[in-house]
Amino acid sequence: MQEALAKCAPVALFAYARLEHLRQTVDSLRANAQASQTDLYVFCDAPRSAAAEAATQDVRRFVESLSGFASITRIYRAENLGLARSIIAGVGHVLERHGQVIVVEDDLLLSPHFLAYMNSGLQLYAGDETVASVHGYCYPVDGSLPETFFLRGADCWGWGTWSRAWRHFESDGRVLLSALQAQSLTHAFDLDGAYPYTRMLRNQVRGRNDSWAVRWHASCFLKGLLTLYPGRSLVQNIGLDGSGTHCGTSTAYTTEHNVQPVAVQRIALVESSSAKRLIAKFFRKERALGPRIWMRVRSRLKVLVGQG
Repeated sequence: MQEALAKCAPVALFAYARLEHLRQTVDSLRANAQASQTDLYVFCDAPRSAAAEAATQDVRRFVESLSGFASITRIYRAENLGLARSIIAGVGHVLERHGQVIVVEDDLLLSPHFLAYMNSGLQLYAGDETVASVHGYCYPVDGSLPETFFLRGADCWGWGTWSRAWRHFESDGRVLLSALQAQSLTHAFDLDGAYPYTRMLRNQVRGRNDSWAVRWHASCFLKGLLTLYPGRSLVQNIGLDGSGTHCGTSTAYTTEHNVQPVAVQRIALVESSSAKRLIAKFFRKERALGPRIWMRVRSRLKVLVGQG
């Protein structure tokens, strides 16, 4: 049992004011066979206004009732940090204690094979400096993807990392934007023009959003680091339903809830050109829906400010 515990990365779960979404997330996490061997850290942000007081208290009462994990550490914020500060601080908190972490937010429905995949990836690539993270979500592309593959940069829907990689995180968006421009990397950073990540980063610098995710992606991209993806998504976002503070409504990123495990085996440490091409095609297709629909959809992709 002690050996098994040592192999399971702790989970950092971030919650705010959506009880029913959180309940589904926890139930899906607990359905993973490795849940009972996993240390769970739950970070609950404080209400940003009096109107959110009751909902955040409901969430905290639910968090108090949790069981089914190796241990549960509950962190209740006394002030509203917002999603970016909450995740940056929480990830750092867990990494200082464990050296690795799996990050889950309160609007993600997880496959029963999610923890097995994440832990396998974190164990297999722990010593590879080129690998920044392991990601559990995969876009619903039109085409066949490898069982697992790498893309340059990082992502934000059910992911894991190590202390050695998180040290590359640059919180100053100005530094990141300047480096991308100086190295003529903005087009590549935008997935060869398929998605305007540079504009999102520029808006973060201007104070128009407070995204942690675009800074994490840019930090890893500039270092030439890779993220491992599953060819079949092990995460489904259930927050694109208008329930979040900053979210709209969309089914564009809905994936089938994968009931089959994803085999994690060592692959070449290079970006998959075929996967990149399919994902870029997916983004271009979604953007063709029109700017208004596109921005409403993307408001919940954690590239914009989140619900905190």
